[in-house]
Amino acid sequence: MAPISATFLLFFSTASISFSLILSATIIEDLNNLQPPPDFNTTLTNNCLHNPSLRYCNATPFNLPEIFKSTIVASHLCNESKNPNCVESFPKIDLRSRPKIAPLYLSFNFFWKYCPLTILTIDLSNNSLKGSFPSDIFHCSQIQALDLSHNDLSEDVPIQNFSLLTNLTFLNLSYNHFSESKISDSQFFKRFNSSSLLHSGLLPDHRKFRIKAILLLLGFPILIILTVVCLCWLCFWRPDFLPRVLQSKHKFTPSMLKAATNGFSKKNLVNKNEGVGIYKGLLRDGTEVRIEMYWEQVSRNNRRKFIEECKVLVELCHKNLVQVLGWCDNRRLRSIIIEWVDETNIEMWLSRSAPPWKQRVKVLMGILEGMCYLHEEWPEVGYDLKTSSILLYEDQEPLISRFKVGDQNSSSKKIYRFGVLMLEMITNRRPWEEFEGGEAGFVEWIRMYYLDNLENVIDERMKKTGHVFDQAAASIELGLKCMDLSNGRQPSLDQIFNNVSRIHNTCMASASPNLKRLHGHRGEGH
Repeated sequence: MAPISATFLLFFSTASISFSLILSATIIEDLNNLQPPPDFNTTLTNNCLHNPSLRYCNATPFNLPEIFKSTIVASHLCNESKNPNCVESFPKIDLRSRPKIAPLYLSFNFFWKYCPLTILTIDLSNNSLKGSFPSDIFHCSQIQALDLSHNDLSEDVPIQNFSLLTNLTFLNLSYNHFSESKISDSQFFKRFNSSSLLHSGLLPDHRKFRIKAILLLLGFPILIILTVVCLCWLCFWRPDFLPRVLQSKHKFTPSMLKAATNGFSKKNLVNKNEGVGIYKGLLRDGTEVRIEMYWEQVSRNNRRKFIEECKVLVELCHKNLVQVLGWCDNRRLRSIIIEWVDETNIEMWLSRSAPPWKQRVKVLMGILEGMCYLHEEWPEVGYDLKTSSILLYEDQEPLISRFKVGDQNSSSKKIYRFGVLMLEMITNRRPWEEFEGGEAGFVEWIRMYYLDNLENVIDERMKKTGHVFDQAAASIELGLKCMDLSNGRQPSLDQIFNNVSRIHNTCMASASPNLKRLHGHRGEGH
């Protein structure tokens, strides 16, 4: 610091002693309460005339309070240095291993702004300093040595600002936690060896690099193996976790069926016969399904035949056919997955609800529509027309539920089965349970009462108004013709469809629109 007046020196000595005594958490407040002496401005002016290089000389007008506080702090640091020529020669700020004092001095930004030009060394090592790099130090651009080692400084180092320290010959930033940067690319830092930055975080840690390289060499193959295993698990066990575009359409795995049925739990078991189990399941996308499990082992040829049949069944799409969603083929089990429909069939419906005539005609019409679709589009697909196998969907919409690919039954046989079904629905009788000789006895019984006592043939629970009685009589006559296998007596499927369609249209003409059902979500009808 340039020479100052004797009065000011005395003030510095007194202030320095006071500063040493009151060094505490209130030091900032104490400094703010100090005011420069009356002749302080004159003193600064004289100092600048003798030594224009003083930092505050370039600050016009003088910021007297800041410069005054800076000289107070400088005076104390001067005494700390134990230098007898303190005021004229102040070569070093040594706050090493003084963790309670060093952070305080770093907060005096006014001191660093006007720091004496005589300061050549700043040592703030071993102070557990935290936070970012103390950038105010760069104001002391004349320094030749800077030591900030063994602290907890972090974040980025202002590399560009170091170009201000043109006289710096010693630098130590070791043992900190700075963010790694390309400090080696800076021309300034090439003046120092790596010991200046040891464990500072600024240089790549070769040990960590080796560890990362080893982890990469070991981890990458392991990651590849795990990825392959995961993909194999998804593709062969749980493809339902894959995006829909990557899923194998219609093909299910045992793991998918196990998940859908809670591990084939008894709670999900609907029915069980020898070698066959029927479960209710819930697929991952929320679809309720009926899962028919076949546990018996079959030959490879039969398995191949089973798959070919399933490929045909999943193509069936009609509002009066149960939708087959897919299949599962495994060495231990085979399965067909069908959309879930509540287990209400025509047999149960007839016995429980005594449906009116127009609803029975509506059901017959739906069955015929499904038969015509199969007859024209899939003639190789056979089906079961028993009252126990035809399910009823919403609004009594019939669903043919049992199919057999490659069925050799002729259309004549299928028409015969429809005739039996029609007569059962009109009479509400069970041929194999109520008549000796089964269907033959059933037909004989109808023929016996058909002409003379028709009311005994028609379901007694059904209201027999005029047009209902006539339509039921015509339907019984049609059903008997369907069961007549004599040459030329059996009507064709088109003739049956036309006859039932006329009866249906008559019945539905006065029906409420609420009874009609849209079927677009189950595929277009034929």
